[in-house]
Parts: sequence; C-alpha cells; structure tokens
Amino acid sequence: MPRISGVDIPPNKRIEFSLRYIHGIGPKLALDILKEAEIEVGAKAKDLTEEEVARIGGVIERNYQVEGQLRRTVQSNIARLKDIRCYRGMRHRAHLPVRGQRTRTNARTRKGPRKTVAGKKGVKELTRG
Repeated sequence: MPRISGVDIPPNKRIEFSLRYIHGIGPKLALDILKEAEIEVGAKAKDLTEEEVARIGGVIERNYQVEGQLRRTVQSNIARLKDIRCYRGMRHRAHLPVRGQRTRTNARTRKGPRKTVAGKKGVKELTRG
C-alpha cells in the first residue's frame, strides 16, 4: 500500500483515482501531478516503484498544500473571518450557510436536526351568561 503525503492510498485503483484520497487533490490536480512526475495515467497504484512514488511525493510537497497544512490554512482563514466580524464570519459563528443559500428550507446539513417549537393551540373560552 503506497503512502504519499502521510496518506495510505488504495493499491488496487488506478493512480489518478488513488491520489484523490489525499485531502486537497481532486481530478484535475491528480492528472497534473502525474504529468509533472512523468508517470503513466492508467497505472495501478500497487504497480508503482518506490522511485515513482517518491517522485509523486516530491511533486506534491514542492508545489501543493495538502492534508494537515491545507486544513490548518482553511481553519485559520475561517478564524480570521470570525475575528474581524465580517458577514461571512458571523455566518460561520451562527452555524448557518455562508455562501448565500436559502435558510427557510433546505439548510438542514448546516443547522442540524429540526428543533420543534410548540405552537399555540386554539383555546376555546366558555362564556356562560
């Protein structure tokens, strides 16, 4: 099982799909990395030599922010937004959608499970006269 940037990538998949298991690498970036490292696109991850794995790791380390470093950068950016109290920072603080989505419906992922609020029941007043 090859290990790149501190992540064990799946050995039985093609290398361009295996690289996507690293946080911060998507489809386009995976192909760019393989092109720069001069590795065939269709090769399986288990068939790579140690030298090829080292080349991929070197390219990633030199040119891209991935895994822990990327996560820290994103968290520090969010913390900065919260500190300066901008609109996006306030949305992060309130656990609401940040990018303009509606919240009247369909914000359940961000807001969490529904909190039912008891409504007023129609109380009939009996008047005797």
